[in-house]
Amino acid sequence: MVTPALPRIGLLAKIVIAIVLGSLAGLVFPEWLARIFATFNAIFSQYLQFIIPLIIIGLVTPAIAELGRGAGRWLGITAGIAYCSTIIAGVTAFVTAALVFPVILEAGSVTKLDNPEDHFLSSYFTIEIPPVFGVMTALVLSFAIGVALTAIKGRTMFNAFADLRDAVNWLIRHTLIPLLPTYIFGMFLLLTMNGQIGTVISTFARVILVAFVLTLVILLVQWGIAGAAVRRNPLTMLRTMAPAYATALGTSSSAATIPVTLQCTRKAGVPDAIASFVVPLCATIHLSGSTIKIVTFSLAIMTITGMPVSAGSYLGFILLLGITMVAAPGVPGGAIMAALGLLGSSLGFDSTAQGLMIAMYIAVDSFGTACNVTGDGAIACMIERLSRGRIGQGDAGSAQVQAAQAGA
Repeated sequence: MVTPALPRIGLLAKIVIAIVLGSLAGLVFPEWLARIFATFNAIFSQYLQFIIPLIIIGLVTPAIAELGRGAGRWLGITAGIAYCSTIIAGVTAFVTAALVFPVILEAGSVTKLDNPEDHFLSSYFTIEIPPVFGVMTALVLSFAIGVALTAIKGRTMFNAFADLRDAVNWLIRHTLIPLLPTYIFGMFLLLTMNGQIGTVISTFARVILVAFVLTLVILLVQWGIAGAAVRRNPLTMLRTMAPAYATALGTSSSAATIPVTLQCTRKAGVPDAIASFVVPLCATIHLSGSTIKIVTFSLAIMTITGMPVSAGSYLGFILLLGITMVAAPGVPGGAIMAALGLLGSSLGFDSTAQGLMIAMYIAVDSFGTACNVTGDGAIACMIERLSRGRIGQGDAGSAQVQAAQAGA
């Protein structure tokens, strides 16, 4: 008799379960048991800080090099439009949050997101794992080498960084992602035991609603521009993309939704040659919905903890975030993993704030992905207008699109 295999629990479900169980466990766990999870979180936080610079080097460097080596000029044009779309989404989210959050959130309601080692439930022990270099060093080094690789003809160094990307993606899939639910369980356990859980959970609900509304607004803007470009009804075309939106809600993966996104984009009137070129590329580099979530969630944390927010410095963060999103790996929560370094270096987020960002992001990962893929169709319409039929199946950039997609 063959025993039926148990269904696998996805990362989203694991994160939600970890949040619920951690919040409940904080009401009943004895101190000695809670300190075990505090110890795990202290060690995991050290590992997280160690691996962040490696994630930046391994993902950003080859992504910049691949885009720069694209033989077709349409690759650069598409990437430019996707980047602008991402930046507009980020700026829109920042302006909205700056206006709304002071009204719906209590500034300084959480004076500090306590780290386990700073709390009365201190860890039994910890292990110091200093990073090889700082986050900003990793960012500058990635940009410098990535740009340099676009200018040289040799492939040896490029292949080495491509292999490093594969190694980093392996580490994310097999070390960070599997341990995240336990880390988030411990974090919410400690938040409950130190009395901060009520503010955090209530903040969750309000901020998620704001972020969801913003994704719908951005889609209306994207498709409004696309409709004006191709002189077709934007609402009709947006309705055509509904199956892609629904599929992304279920898969939480832009790459897994590509076949449906392609079909919907063609039904929206985009020629097959252009849709086949733009959709796979944008599934890798266009993350407007993900950017909205990162911006709104980070500003919410800064608001409730009383951190100062400077419009100028935050704009710099958004500009760098747009570049980092190009390199985000195609795994659940990949965008927030790629953004952790910037959250720490640009906004001053410690490991506890970064962990809370991970929990908030992954808990509502699907609607950000749905916004991403639905916007891909709008970019395809814009490329249709700009190309005037000059993109064909044999465009020289298509090989680079496949390379970029494989790297994601």
